[in-house]
Amino acid sequence: MSTLPLDYETLRLIWWALLGILLIGFAVMGGRDLGVGALLPFVARTDAERRVVINVIGPTWEGNQVWLVLGGGAIFAAFPPLYAVSFSGFYLAMIVILLALILRPVGFKFRNKITDPRWRATWDWALFVGGFVPALIFGVAVGNVLLGAPFHLDDTLRAFYTGNFFQLLMPFALVGGLVSLGMIVTQGAAVIAGRTTGEIAERARTYGTWAALATIVLFALAGLWVTFFMQGYVVTSVIDPNGAINPLGKTVALVPGGWVSNYGLYPWMIAAPVLGFVGLVGAVLGLQARAGMPTLVASSLAIFGIIATAGLSLFPFLLPSSTVPEASLTLWDASSSHLTLFIMLLVTLIFLPIVLAYTGYVFRVMRGPVSTQSLEKNPNAY
Repeated sequence: MSTLPLDYETLRLIWWALLGILLIGFAVMGGRDLGVGALLPFVARTDAERRVVINVIGPTWEGNQVWLVLGGGAIFAAFPPLYAVSFSGFYLAMIVILLALILRPVGFKFRNKITDPRWRATWDWALFVGGFVPALIFGVAVGNVLLGAPFHLDDTLRAFYTGNFFQLLMPFALVGGLVSLGMIVTQGAAVIAGRTTGEIAERARTYGTWAALATIVLFALAGLWVTFFMQGYVVTSVIDPNGAINPLGKTVALVPGGWVSNYGLYPWMIAAPVLGFVGLVGAVLGLQARAGMPTLVASSLAIFGIIATAGLSLFPFLLPSSTVPEASLTLWDASSSHLTLFIMLLVTLIFLPIVLAYTGYVFRVMRGPVSTQSLEKNPNAY
């Protein structure tokens, strides 16, 4: 009998929720930077305007990557089988994401080294790629999780991935990518509109409004697709929330509309998609009303609702298998040990508040509008 104060089931649920929070944290905080990068060539027409937009996120973008590192670390430590299958199976997609993300620090540092317009324009488009590509591929990845990944496990639980990069580009997965891109662009537009003035802010409001409206349509389309035109995974055997780590010890069935079955079992979950739609509508209204912080809050709530919708629909699955459904990874059979989850929780309770406090302090210090005049007074500006 365990002497730990929290049972295995509770710790597994806590870490499932924490993983979701970390991924949402990256989408909200890192999404600011990705969205601004994706909008850079469109909301800023001159070199001076582009410097303004770049410096909206310049002082804080590096710190926002903490959420990505924490999310990856949580997958590695709390759900090792998920880490092993996803990071190896989606290897090429992750390489593309990493290469795009690497373009951002290089673009920030090298853009102003030479005053030649072509040099700076090249790095401006590199920053665009560094924002556009990850925002799109992250959504494609979520779409593929809902479709199921082509992998299976042998009797020693070794994972074998049988897919390829181009199989990830299925129509539903691309819709997921567009939902992700739309919500991230909306977030970036809210940031730019709230911290700049004049034509830059007006263009950001225009692009942000269209991005939010497109996201509403695409999110609704994805919901209808999942409900009426896609099979979802359902565990058909008895679940032992305190059971051993063995993904092959269950039976799984594919049923039409399976991904929406949780909403019948737990009606409170409907709050997630509702929050997604309400947040997007709020972002549109906020952009049109020129409301800075309320717009950003609404956009962030939309991100929370959209990602929570995917996570709650999947529960308890972490990564379904389209090849051998019984090999699908779930919360109950793909976690670390009881002791490991407990020790990690203690560490998280110590360090996560520190990260939150430091992030809040940095954003408080760096708050305020960005303009060409403020950049002239700042020798450290990009």
